[in-house]
Amino acid sequence: MRFEPLALDGVQLVIPVPAPDERGFFARMLCTREFADAGIEGQFVQSSISYNRRQGTFRGMHFQWPPSREGKLVRCLRGSVADVLLDLRPDSHSYLQHVTITLDDAARVAVYIPAGLAHGFQTLTDDVEVQYHMTDYFQPGLGDGFRWNDRAFGISLPLPVSVMSARDAAYPDFDREAYEARFHAGTAERPAP
Repeated sequence: MRFEPLALDGVQLVIPVPAPDERGFFARMLCTREFADAGIEGQFVQSSISYNRRQGTFRGMHFQWPPSREGKLVRCLRGSVADVLLDLRPDSHSYLQHVTITLDDAARVAVYIPAGLAHGFQTLTDDVEVQYHMTDYFQPGLGDGFRWNDRAFGISLPLPVSVMSARDAAYPDFDREAYEARFHAGTAERPAP
């Protein structure tokens, strides 16, 4: 596999390098040694799958407050998504910037999302499956989000939203001062790695 850094600090595409033969191909998608060499920290401790019936479905923008250290490795197993990543780390050079990339079952590319970023996606096809591997255990009390269309972020989606949860639609406006205060308070609670 090879790694390609994206515009947000620490975000990388994980690109398979297939070894083809008459049966098809074989490609590695996860190797802790190669990930460490590429600067990807942490061990993956949970894996989840998201199934989405309709094109235009939006999920996000979800994140975990510190002291969580939830990084993610995300891959689209079936169909295609516009994957949106938003840097919410106040000390990052790319703070409050976002990138949108296409993940699909044909390219088989994954994206590594470090802790401190919000993540969301919009389905570009029907019957989409997205797989997540996480570097920390989900903690419901730390789970939160922001609306994708909050003016503070300038995110645009390729399609009109056809389906979205009530929770994702009702997140409050981004308040930078309040956000940074809570982020730094949670960071102070983190035990040393």
